[in-house]
Amino acid sequence: MRKNIVAGNWKMNKNLQEGVELAKELNEALKGKSINCDVVIGTPFIHLASVANSVDSDKIGVAAQNCADKVSGAYTGEVSAEMVASTGAKYVILGHSERRAYYNETAEILKEKVGLALANGLTPIFCIGEVLEERESEKHFDVVKSQIVDSLFDLSAEDFGKIVLAYEPVWAIGTGKTASPAQAQEMHAFIRKTLVEKYGNEVADNTSILYGGSANADNAKELFSNPDVDGGLIGGASLSVDKFMPVIEAF
Repeated sequence: MRKNIVAGNWKMNKNLQEGVELAKELNEALKGKSINCDVVIGTPFIHLASVANSVDSDKIGVAAQNCADKVSGAYTGEVSAEMVASTGAKYVILGHSERRAYYNETAEILKEKVGLALANGLTPIFCIGEVLEERESEKHFDVVKSQIVDSLFDLSAEDFGKIVLAYEPVWAIGTGKTASPAQAQEMHAFIRKTLVEKYGNEVADNTSILYGGSANADNAKELFSNPDVDGGLIGGASLSVDKFMPVIEAF
């Protein structure tokens, strides 16, 4: 049975002290609560070890926002999947649209990153999604399918079963625009159908597909009520407990 997941992506926000404080606040807010989803927080690299040590790992999973596409070596400034795993982090966000756009991450690079993440016991939260121009020219299904096929479909069914997908319509990230619940469900159902064609019903039914794109306290309940929307990858609303908790409690 697939899991409901609400994952925060802090992006490049919060210094170390602020980040640890936010993680502790969230940990406190979750104490004694019965929550119907797994909670993950995606922090900057420098926060990972401190945050992992500050939270109850049964309540909160910690994610990196990226990892290198190389095992180790002379790659100044890079952080390997092994290093991420050594901090106590259990997840890594890969293929976020900002990394695809600003840092030229290609399908091939992401394929390497996914393989290294899995080899080090990390759960990839793999991001896919179209830009506005692709949506308006009705290429959005083709774009999303090719992102999945080109980076993930060389995986065995067993390894694919360890992946979490996050659909983020790029035109809705940080813009205040949100895909309507119907648009989100339509794309999530298409993604699941794409998985069925490759891996069969069992793998597809067990894959969590999150929605990312200006999800917040106001729209989370309606988005999450869709049969193929299994949670959210949450940006701005994850930077304060007051805004993040209502999203977590939307299940």
